[in-house]
Amino acid sequence: MGVGDWVRSWPVYRQLTGTDRLGRGAAARSRRSAELTPRTASADRVVGSVCPFCAVGCAQKVYVKDERVIQIEGNPDSPISRGRLCPKGSASKQLVTGPQRQEHVLYRAPYASEWQRLDLDTAMDMVAERVLDARRRGWQDRDEQGRTLRRTMGLAGLGGATLDNEENHLVKKLFTALGAVQIENQARI
Repeated sequence: MGVGDWVRSWPVYRQLTGTDRLGRGAAARSRRSAELTPRTASADRVVGSVCPFCAVGCAQKVYVKDERVIQIEGNPDSPISRGRLCPKGSASKQLVTGPQRQEHVLYRAPYASEWQRLDLDTAMDMVAERVLDARRRGWQDRDEQGRTLRRTMGLAGLGGATLDNEENHLVKKLFTALGAVQIENQARI
């Protein structure tokens, strides 16, 4: 490439001598940038999701290739975020692809000093058994005057700000169906 070719390939030269005076179009594009393709172009499918970080509920587009997440972007069809994501939402790909992500359940038995790995089915069965046991042990069918209560004092629910409205609604329904009366959210505490 000669000196003249180099000068003509310089964006400022193209901006001053061409039709793109503001440098927002062809003047700003290099040969290399013209050959680039977005990493989302190779995705097999796009899955709609919601950002998990706060209760705003910004919609996301999750790009998947070979059953692996390759990119997460804001969804422009969302009336909440209109395609924008905050820095945490923009970095949410790390939650599913980061090397620090745990892919198994760690359990430490009561009085044990070491953690042990459990498969997810075993861990979920343990949680279900403990919830049902706490519900049963704390169950109150009637009060001292014989009035019907049908509640448990063995369970309580505490929602968090990282849950969106739909998730908080489902948590409330679950704990109400279980008979719990202490159902709160960290926003009120």
